[in-house]
Amino acid sequence: MFSRNEILTIPNAITGIRALGIPVFLWAYLGLDNLVLAFIVLTVGALSDYFDGKVARALNQESELGAALDPTIDRAYIAATAVALVIKEIIPLWLLLLLISRDLWLGLMLLVKRRQGTGVFEVTFLGKAATFNLLYAFPFLLLSGRTGVGEIFHICGWAFAIWGCALYLATGAQYTISALVNTRK
Repeated sequence: MFSRNEILTIPNAITGIRALGIPVFLWAYLGLDNLVLAFIVLTVGALSDYFDGKVARALNQESELGAALDPTIDRAYIAATAVALVIKEIIPLWLLLLLISRDLWLGLMLLVKRRQGTGVFEVTFLGKAATFNLLYAFPFLLLSGRTGVGEIFHICGWAFAIWGCALYLATGAQYTISALVNTRK
């Protein structure tokens, strides 16, 4: 399916390491209650999301595998972090349900696209902006409850979260239209 040269790339290694950060974050935050380590893992995960794409383009190592893995790891990071923040009562359950519902819906739309032979969704600028906002909202929200400047983190976190959710829903509509229009061709 994928050639060895397509799998063994620096950007895919960055994405793989980023994926390993998900259970480390959950362990640090929920298991150890170590806010500092959890914050560092989330921040590194968010920054490396930007970095792996830059490296892929710079080294001409863009691949179908990387194009599929990167958004998948993004979704996993967003879901795992949102679940942890709901458990710690930092964000409301409705926010988690909104994010997961959108992703489940797009999973169905992806099945429509694949059944029609039109492949996967191409990541859009709006999609990248939505992910950026959500991945940056969570570290701020993580710090909002326990630090002396928690109110500032709370405001910044919710600002990113609101924009991220709005863009997340907008891209959900955009990708849905893309899937349905392509099925009529």
